[in-house]
Amino acid sequence: MDDKFYGDISSELAKEAYAPISSTHTKSKKRNLKLGINSSEIFLSDPKMLGFVAAKHKFVGKMVEGFESVLEVGCMDGFGSIIVADFVKSLTAIDFYKEHIEQAKINVEPHRDNISFVGGDFLEYKFKKKFDGCFALDVLEHIDPKQEKIFLSKVVESLKSSGVFIVGMPSIESQAYASKENVKTHINCQTASQLSNTLKSYFENVFSFGMNDEVLHTGYSKMCHYIIKICTSPK
Repeated sequence: MDDKFYGDISSELAKEAYAPISSTHTKSKKRNLKLGINSSEIFLSDPKMLGFVAAKHKFVGKMVEGFESVLEVGCMDGFGSIIVADFVKSLTAIDFYKEHIEQAKINVEPHRDNISFVGGDFLEYKFKKKFDGCFALDVLEHIDPKQEKIFLSKVVESLKSSGVFIVGMPSIESQAYASKENVKTHINCQTASQLSNTLKSYFENVFSFGMNDEVLHTGYSKMCHYIIKICTSPK
């Protein structure tokens, strides 16, 4: 036992209690999950952001828990996909950036048998089935406003009549504190009320939430860094 630990002070009881925790998942010892380039860069440059990403995907997972089939639009390198996949029967994840999908297929897909990564432009991609749920986090703000109707129409087209859509984006108010790079790429940020009004043209019900860091709430929308909408009953 002692050859597995540093030092001589800690008791044998403590070591015996700790060792099983580190070796519980024997399978995991043979696996080494590699982060994609995008997630790796976030982890190294601003690691707390991965906590925000994880929190948003956990919320989505809890909202669609038990769903038979879920579609993720804009999955990037699959960091958040693996979180949601643990809540649902099957997850199909699409992204139009080839490098992201290539990394997700190599780094994530082999570790979960219920995730399928698809390379394609969602605005034109034809799915062979309709989904119980769909979500798009940090995607809509990058969609050309002239193509927003195409995007949301495709979401509705991809869902069953009882389908649920969850969308999240940085609020327009948050852009005063965003980096120049983010402001340049965030071409479609909106206020919470603007986004709700837009979504009501496509769904019967729109429920509003806000986030600041990892905290989800229903507070004053203009003080929310991030806005999330849950939409039900596509029109």
